[in-house]
Amino acid sequence: MAEQANVAAREARPDPDEKLVKVFDSEQESEAMVVKGLLEASGIESDLKSGSFVQESFPGLGGMIILVREEDAERAKSLIAESLQAAAGVEVEDEDETVS
Repeated sequence: MAEQANVAAREARPDPDEKLVKVFDSEQESEAMVVKGLLEASGIESDLKSGSFVQESFPGLGGMIILVREEDAERAKSLIAESLQAAAGVEVEDEDETVS
């Protein structure tokens, strides 16, 4: 059973030999996990990497990075932008309601 879950997890990630593009980064692992879930729910396979793996080349870069296949990058960026806009709109509406 655990072996099937591991196989499924590997299949849900892009092949590392493919051209992958960074579509999102965050200092917060929880935020990156939410975005990864959004992409997976939309049928876009993604890979979540720790930003610390590039510390020698890019000092100060940390957090989490989400990579997708090159052909999925524009759609992924659009979904992420729409989600962030929707979240910002919800926060503004909530603030307006509590002020009344």
